[in-house]
Amino acid sequence: MTVSLYNLTVAFGITLAAGLATVLGSILIFFSKTPNPRMLSFGLAFAGGAMVYVSLTEIFTKAQDAFSEAYGQSMGMAAATLAFLAGLALVALIDRLVPNPHGSLDPQDPQFAEHSRQHIARIGLMSALAITAHNFPEGLATFFATLENPAVGAPLALAIAIHNIPEGISIAAPVYFATRKKWWTVIACCISGLAEPLGAVLGYFLLKPFLSPPVFGAVFGLIAGAMVFLALDELLPAAKRYAKGHETVYGLTSGMAVIALSLVLFNW
Repeated sequence: MTVSLYNLTVAFGITLAAGLATVLGSILIFFSKTPNPRMLSFGLAFAGGAMVYVSLTEIFTKAQDAFSEAYGQSMGMAAATLAFLAGLALVALIDRLVPNPHGSLDPQDPQFAEHSRQHIARIGLMSALAITAHNFPEGLATFFATLENPAVGAPLALAIAIHNIPEGISIAAPVYFATRKKWWTVIACCISGLAEPLGAVLGYFLLKPFLSPPVFGAVFGLIAGAMVFLALDELLPAAKRYAKGHETVYGLTSGMAVIALSLVLFNW
């Protein structure tokens, strides 16, 4: 399957932009001593709803279509389902090997305040490493989705960019609290965000010799499963933890609605 340089450039650019949205989280830290928990809850749930919607309605369909092109409709559906389940299992394994910590972001929280700056710095480093590890499959997801169809990749990139902002806050809050250095905080978030385009490049060059409809089907099925797992296991529980009222359900439904409307506009 031939891929043009233009499509590669567009896919990489969108993936890079989504990854660097993590830096916005660090910048927001500088304007407030603590992130607004209700806004954080809404943003996490918004990203979760968007990722679930685009994964189940668009990316899984792309996996099914690609497999069907090679094996027929019945086998295509079965293969896409297996790839989807494999994506769930893969991220579950990653999550077991590299747990993603979800500590408090509020410096007024006793759990946050009782630690010294040095210990908080270690927490920030662990958070950055864990989130960076989880950013690799996100970069691969955005890149391949955009490479195959920008109308699918762009909404997915938007969803990932939105949830990268609170991820940036998760990294920046402990780092800035510990160091009081803005540049160190920005650099930590930038390194984590760059894991997404790095994951895209590594994934593409590893799979480039084998690009074909079945390979695209497998990648999209894995992506759909991975994104659903990340949304349900990380984004929505974290959103609920920071909620004071109905921010989670409002964010979830708003994320689905925005992505649904954006897909309609992209495919108009």
